[in-house]
Amino acid sequence: MPLHLVLDNYGTHKHPKVQAWLKRHPRFIPHFVPTSSSWLNLVERWFRELTSKRVRRGSFYSVADLQNAIMEFLEAWNENPKPFVWTATVASIQEKLSRCRQTLEQIQPGCTQPRSKKKGKKLSS
Repeated sequence: MPLHLVLDNYGTHKHPKVQAWLKRHPRFIPHFVPTSSSWLNLVERWFRELTSKRVRRGSFYSVADLQNAIMEFLEAWNENPKPFVWTATVASIQEKLSRCRQTLEQIQPGCTQPRSKKKGKKLSS
């Protein structure tokens, strides 16, 4: 049975050892989300619901017990699904970033300034 993996776009999956492992294990099908995919937070939020309302509260004596608990949760959830809605505005995100930068600057002055590009050797043509 194939197992679909939703992964962030961090570079680890590009390592030759990871690529070789995935090739040897075709059951695992990776799907990479675009960089800065804030919608993934909503997916993570749903898994937090599952974890906090069913998995963490349970005792499971086998994988089958855990699978049954997850399926029961899914059935109950789907009877009255509640969509997760992204409510943050651009302004609220920018304000939060501004507060974060101010705090970081108090801790380590200059740390939020853009890094200067390292001067490298010029390539001759």
